[in-house]
Amino acid sequence: MYYNDDTVIYFDGNFMKAKDAGTDLYGQSLHYGYSVFEGIKSYSTDHGTKIFKAKEHYERLRNSAELMHIPFDYSADELTELTYELLERNGFSDAYIRPLVTCSPNMSLSKGKKSYLSLLAWEWSNGYLADKMKIMTSDFQRPNPKAFKVEAKVGGHYVNSILACQDAKDKGYDEALVLDENGNVAESSGANVFYEKDGVLFTPAKGSILPGITRQTVMEICTELDIPVQETFFKPEEMRGADAGFFCGTAAEIVALDSLDDVPFTRSWEDTQSKKVQQAYLKMVRVLSL
Repeated sequence: MYYNDDTVIYFDGNFMKAKDAGTDLYGQSLHYGYSVFEGIKSYSTDHGTKIFKAKEHYERLRNSAELMHIPFDYSADELTELTYELLERNGFSDAYIRPLVTCSPNMSLSKGKKSYLSLLAWEWSNGYLADKMKIMTSDFQRPNPKAFKVEAKVGGHYVNSILACQDAKDKGYDEALVLDENGNVAESSGANVFYEKDGVLFTPAKGSILPGITRQTVMEICTELDIPVQETFFKPEEMRGADAGFFCGTAAEIVALDSLDDVPFTRSWEDTQSKKVQQAYLKMVRVLSL
């Protein structure tokens, strides 16, 4: 799915074949999950191949590295230019892009001494999630913000996501809804969440969530469409049986939810404000405007 013999990547200052790249088995990132990354998408638009919100993603990557004390000196403009070259070398237009910053060999529990930038991409014309997902409230909590820099997109954080997502799948659901340490809704295993009631959209307030770029885009769309949206803390029982719900993220885009803990959302998706947001988002990424 991800690469073949001809796929080109960018690694540590050079473009090379993916099949020829390797990693250091003594690397700090491999042993401790001490890495930062981004998930970005490019689209075929009326104006050619465009990376959606490249600046915002690469500024977050730089911020994640800074929060984790990982040395990293690429600018957002440099990263964007390299990524367009990566897409061109591979002949990709609709693609998923994975920038990854890893650290040099270091078995001590200390900050990174040197970092390596990888830029990977593969063709991906749709999200990894499907509409009308059946989700469950997970027993796994979102990492405590006093224990981690939860606003950073860190490789090691996603062990928690794997556990929550796989547990939900093992129980017959499509995805997990993860709570914070206070029992409030946080996010899914890898996407932000909204629910709709009486024409108003609600999304978890910042604190324990990764405040996603797609989440912010949804709120911008709501402003344009005059749809009320509230950032607030709420329990899963407030979300169960609401009019509608959806997950959102770069890879997932906007994905309608069918039910939470076997309680269906009550309105037809086609008749909701959430559907209007989904349509506006799909238009935005293709033509870069509402």
